[in-house]
Amino acid sequence: MKISQRAQNITPSATLALSAKAKQMKASGIDVINLSIGEPDFNTPRHVKDAAVAAINEGKSDFYTPATGILELREAIAKFINDDCNTAFSKENVAVAAGGKMALFAIAQTILDPGDEVLIPLPYWVSYGEQVKLVGGVPKFVKANNETHKVTVKELEEMRTEKTVAVIVNSPQNPSGLIYTKEELEAIGNWAVEHDIYLVADDMYSKLVYNGNKFVSLMELSPSIRQNTILVNGFSKAYAMTGWRIGYVVAEEEIIKKIGAVIGHETSNLAAVSQYAALAAVTGDQACTEEMRQAYEKRLNEIYPFVCEIPGFELKNKPEGAFYMFPNVKKAVSLCGFETTEEFADKLLEEAHVAVVPGSAFGMSEHVRLSYATSLEDLKKAMSRMKEFVEKHM
Repeated sequence: MKISQRAQNITPSATLALSAKAKQMKASGIDVINLSIGEPDFNTPRHVKDAAVAAINEGKSDFYTPATGILELREAIAKFINDDCNTAFSKENVAVAAGGKMALFAIAQTILDPGDEVLIPLPYWVSYGEQVKLVGGVPKFVKANNETHKVTVKELEEMRTEKTVAVIVNSPQNPSGLIYTKEELEAIGNWAVEHDIYLVADDMYSKLVYNGNKFVSLMELSPSIRQNTILVNGFSKAYAMTGWRIGYVVAEEEIIKKIGAVIGHETSNLAAVSQYAALAAVTGDQACTEEMRQAYEKRLNEIYPFVCEIPGFELKNKPEGAFYMFPNVKKAVSLCGFETTEEFADKLLEEAHVAVVPGSAFGMSEHVRLSYATSLEDLKKAMSRMKEFVEKHM
């Protein structure tokens, strides 16, 4: 049976696979604490659900919509970005897609030809490289020469070639929770403009920032940087709407037109009912997002010291945003007598019933990703189990 080379080259999502295994164990009656998936443990806000029900009852969700989304939602997203970034975008600068992944895939389809290279800083979200490969592009992973996991122009320039078309900037970053400062972004942005390189800004966690840290978007910077930037965001994290599959792209009008053409052939359009739910989210009371942000901040502050106390776990830089921790566990793996982080994580799930993601899924094999998008009670229990697991195997 023939399978395309493209499909053979793709690595399945490690986060989804591990989460599925954890859920299967839990369904069989095992008390598993799942710290592997990046999904809020909150329900979608009631006013958002009510808007979706109303759209169904009024017949608004029964038909195709424009490929790039309904007019009202695109206008609302443009205003939302304008208010945050002091920009002047209109609906013509916005395309809505079936989740952030589809938004990124549509971007890749639009700007990349076979052989084009994309610079992806380490650690990286699991799907970046695979999506580049799916369109025949070449992902080139860039390692930072510091402990903050933030790349600089020096590292990017060392990896740049005449085939470099784009660089992906994810801040706050999945999996480390780091945030790029305005000065760091300006340096990268000016370098990209100088070399005519697209800046793909993944701002998915922009509303989840903690302890007085400040998020800055590339869209807030100079006109030249903004023109080179293609922003990706969505509703999954800030509004606990992962199941609704709503992402969006903001960019120059010419790019959005081409993305719209791609989406039109990929999905026709995002599900209409999800669009009306998203409209309620972006135009409604934002207190729901703030409540979730405060809950994540509390968890981070309470759990961070526990992570640092686990033998062999190193997490020198406290996360500033998103809802992940990315400790280096090289010493813990060695102390326990395991050969790899994958073996460590597998045994942790089997014996301690705690699911984490090995750092190899994010390009850094000596780490694991822990999500704190679960209850504080479960997080404390998970920290205790992990500490006991390491001490038992030492």
